[in-house]
Amino acid sequence: MSSFKKYNPLLKTNNDTGFGSNADSVGGRFINKDGSFNLRREGISPLRRISVYQRMLTIPTWKFIGVILIFYVVINLLFTTTYLLIGSDQLTGMISQGGWQRFKEVFYFSTQTFTTVGYGRINPMGDTANIIASLEALSGFLSFAIATGLIYGRFAKPKSYLQFSDFALIAPYHDKTGLMFRFVTYKDNHTLTNVEIKVNIALRVEENGNPTYKFYDLTLERYKVDNLPMNWTVVHAIDQDSPLYGFTADDIVTADVELYVLVTGFDEVFSSPVLRRTSYTYREMRFGVKFVPMYRESEDGMTTILEMHKLNQVRELIKK
Repeated sequence: MSSFKKYNPLLKTNNDTGFGSNADSVGGRFINKDGSFNLRREGISPLRRISVYQRMLTIPTWKFIGVILIFYVVINLLFTTTYLLIGSDQLTGMISQGGWQRFKEVFYFSTQTFTTVGYGRINPMGDTANIIASLEALSGFLSFAIATGLIYGRFAKPKSYLQFSDFALIAPYHDKTGLMFRFVTYKDNHTLTNVEIKVNIALRVEENGNPTYKFYDLTLERYKVDNLPMNWTVVHAIDQDSPLYGFTADDIVTADVELYVLVTGFDEVFSSPVLRRTSYTYREMRFGVKFVPMYRESEDGMTTILEMHKLNQVRELIKK
């Protein structure tokens, strides 16, 4: 039997995932590893499609700092060019005679005006220079107000601080086989409470002669924990009620299997709900190995040690 057809048609599907089922129209995975949706919108103006504020709140920290620095340099270069075009003789207190040294002096004057530092040695003289300096000072006030809001928004934004294992395992579980992965909080004194998890699986199957995606809610060993101070190994038992029942490693590849993981919880630090998404495709599933324990007792027997570096460590199963 072809693995495209190797699924139980009696199992109840989940049609509320929000993903399309037409297999010929879906490219790659549904969810990226970082939790973002693997989707690009076309046919609409970028001005309507992209929210600059939202993008600045979600980009990595190094990119955020880079954008701020580039904006600061570029806007001061523009004002420096404007001062030079109207004539640097409209600025009193200049020392340099010309060339690169004069450009640098005007640029530094621009940065002082933009930040409203105003050391006082160089001053605008004449209406044109004063108008430009006034506009630059206003631009500086507005820019720093926006930057302050963005910085506060990034710091105040609730985060889950969860790290997932790089791969999921299909390994023995009790007297059967289980699909499992694990995750852990990686910040000190940042424990989530009332943590719940939902796992969906997507299978590319053949239905009425056409390839299509079927989505199923996976039954889990545990759906909720009261607190998450340690790691949580999420387990789905592959039994007769599992959509993966009877699948071989080749079947999982051919069926283009992908797990969609959604974790929600309450963050005591921010006093706010948080969520985190991720996914595992068939390329990120391993067979014949099992996770090693991540925690141990301290030498004095008074503390539990959580070994974060073991999140992805596995051991080979002994073949009988």
